[in-house]
Amino acid sequence: MTILVITGTGTEIGKTVTTAAVAATALAAGRTVAVLKAAQTGLRPDERGDADECARLAGAVTTAELARYPEPLAPATAARRAGLPPVRPHEIAEAAAKLATEHDLVLVEGAGGLLVHFDDEGGTLADAAELMAAPVLVVASAGLGTLNVTELTARELRSRGLNLFGVVIGSWPDSPDLASRCNVTDLPKVARAPLLGALPAGFGALTPADFRTTAPTWLAAELGGTWDGGAFRDGI
Repeated sequence: MTILVITGTGTEIGKTVTTAAVAATALAAGRTVAVLKAAQTGLRPDERGDADECARLAGAVTTAELARYPEPLAPATAARRAGLPPVRPHEIAEAAAKLATEHDLVLVEGAGGLLVHFDDEGGTLADAAELMAAPVLVVASAGLGTLNVTELTARELRSRGLNLFGVVIGSWPDSPDLASRCNVTDLPKVARAPLLGALPAGFGALTPADFRTTAPTWLAAELGGTWDGGAFRDGI
């Protein structure tokens, strides 16, 4: 696997921290890593974006950002309102392919969910993943409501013939409620894909050194880590 697409079932669920954790784990294994942010919204040009945050937490990754729009909206809407060119799926695929010639692993982080529009023609991250023939990692929330959106995302990926690599819980609460505990078992069932990790809530607030040391312990072997899903379920 050279390119891995990372999407979410929504916004603010730990997608960037998950991307950073996968990057840190790969770096620790001696791999070269690039992080490509397809479109950054809601930030000024002088502010640090998601790709920058991945580099701060993970370490020596190459970062790339294809477009930035000031308003916190879907990329297509943000581009239109700002009067700026949109990012199109083929541009995402071409940028990832170029990075893949120089890196062992390229992580392509989307914006929001799988079907968020990047342009007014309805181009999405799913379209870019199809062009790249790349597996997709889905970052999901832990609590009530996550099963529906996770299954919908998984069904869309399967309908397109895309490889759903697995699911990661992007923010596992310190005191999980009943729904969260049950979802550890139910998420892989509705996704029909393995649960490949559960990152602790607030994980991104660790110092970079602590983040890099502990990141592999929260990701499964398929992502280069040491996290044991069975032991995790038994422990909650």
